[in-house]
Amino acid sequence: MAADEPLVLGIETSCDETGVGIVHGTTLLADAVASSVDTHARFGGVVPEIASRAHLEAMVPTIERALKTAGISAKDLDGIAVTAGPGLAGALLVGVSAAKAYAYALGKPLYGVNHLASHICVDQLEHGKLPEPTMALLVSGGHSSLLLSSDITSDVRPMGATIDDAAGEAFDKIARVLDLGFPGGPVIDRLAKEGDPAAIAFPRGLSGSRDPAYDFSFSGLKTAVARWIEAKRAAGEDVPVRDVAASFQEAVVDVLTRKAVRACKDEGVDHLMIGGGVAANSRLRALAQERCDRAGIRLRVPRPGLCTDNGAMVAALGSEMVARNRPASDLELSADSSLPVTDPHVPGHSHDHDHVHEVSKENLYS
Repeated sequence: MAADEPLVLGIETSCDETGVGIVHGTTLLADAVASSVDTHARFGGVVPEIASRAHLEAMVPTIERALKTAGISAKDLDGIAVTAGPGLAGALLVGVSAAKAYAYALGKPLYGVNHLASHICVDQLEHGKLPEPTMALLVSGGHSSLLLSSDITSDVRPMGATIDDAAGEAFDKIARVLDLGFPGGPVIDRLAKEGDPAAIAFPRGLSGSRDPAYDFSFSGLKTAVARWIEAKRAAGEDVPVRDVAASFQEAVVDVLTRKAVRACKDEGVDHLMIGGGVAANSRLRALAQERCDRAGIRLRVPRPGLCTDNGAMVAALGSEMVARNRPASDLELSADSSLPVTDPHVPGHSHDHDHVHEVSKENLYS
């Protein structure tokens, strides 16, 4: 760990996790998370207003916990990074406001970064510098995307994305139909290990020869599984929950891995990075490894704790912004719930990091 590497704090509040990470270059020093998932569970999904209020309550204690774990003082930081989008607008605003306040008070440069690009960059904390270009498959509750990046701080190109439900949404919805609770991913993964993935032939969306090569669709699969379950119940038959979970999960990961490997081959990229909350799924990891091994592609997947939303991924991308001398954001930075992945970060109007001192307090919470 070189002394001249950037020391950056990252704040992530795009959904229901209040994440604060601290990195020194590509070395993770702290990864503090406060989750409100248990509060949302009784509603069967994330409630934006509840998430925002939970972020407000957790923000300062989580930052203080991260600083203590890292063994540093806030004044030692070289920069503050924060998820500016995409995500839930109200939740994002809490994180952005906190980051602006800390940047202003400490006189440190502020970096508003992209949530999806952060999910790619976090792999550096475990497996070292990202190859350039990098092919990334991002799968979560809100996103299922194939992205090609030649520079994680400035060039991320979308190859394909979901046209309806993201993979994580499909897991949650099928778990709800099976009365398995929320979130659905972990419980389906667990039950699927005891089921037969070939028991039920569920459809593979957008897998025909005339379908888009890299786009995803899980709405039809979700409907097919729900109707199959309803038909069983209507006939008075027991639903084989473990087999349904295994067959549904196989249909999802089959499409995800097949298209990701195809994109690598088509683009001449010899490695694949998988990130996002669904990347914690054990079957996705196993099938991706099998197919990458056969295709001669190196697979990079962060440990499960770094796949779900966390502050470490934001800090990792912020550290790259500092290291590559990317322009800092202004304190007029605002949240953008639909920030495109083609914008890895939101540069300010001024390329001078000292701009942080020039912004009036009136603009601090704009």
